[in-house]
Amino acid sequence: MTTPALLLIDVQQGFDDPYWGARNNPDAEANIARLLTAWRAAKRPVFHIKHNSRLARSPLHPSDPGNAFKDFAAPLAGEPSFGKDVNSAFIGTDLEASLRDAGVKDVVIVGLTTPHCISTSARMASNLDFTTSVVSDATAAHAGRGPDGAVIDAESMHYHALAALNGEFATIVITAELLSKE
Repeated sequence: MTTPALLLIDVQQGFDDPYWGARNNPDAEANIARLLTAWRAAKRPVFHIKHNSRLARSPLHPSDPGNAFKDFAAPLAGEPSFGKDVNSAFIGTDLEASLRDAGVKDVVIVGLTTPHCISTSARMASNLDFTTSVVSDATAAHAGRGPDGAVIDAESMHYHALAALNGEFATIVITAELLSKE
């Protein structure tokens, strides 16, 4: 295993907005912060991705203050940052080329939200031949609706998104497991 890069996906202030509805895993940001601190201390590669929504009413639209990174997750000098306007961190960005230029073969994905940008980016990372891990307790989801209109609670959305990735596209890990390897 090569030195893995930490990909922080959409760790933005706008995800605190009630616009999104109920959310699971209130500890996601604390776990992201723990991993980010460890990665920086070990001088491992860190890449930041921000969602620039095309929807004017979205708290993630570039004109909205919610588009900003959460303070603890703001890129430091030398940490690459990419803006995207679709679910995948790889489409319309130089992320893949930047990872390859840095010699990265393994990625660890954290951020928001599990069934959307986390899932899409993990699937693409795997398809692009990166060994991919998703940190279950450093990701979170909001409640959703099934095709029949039934409400699906946030924890179920999160669980099923991780289950769909598990073993096929990514290894699902927890923060403590990664930090114990330090």
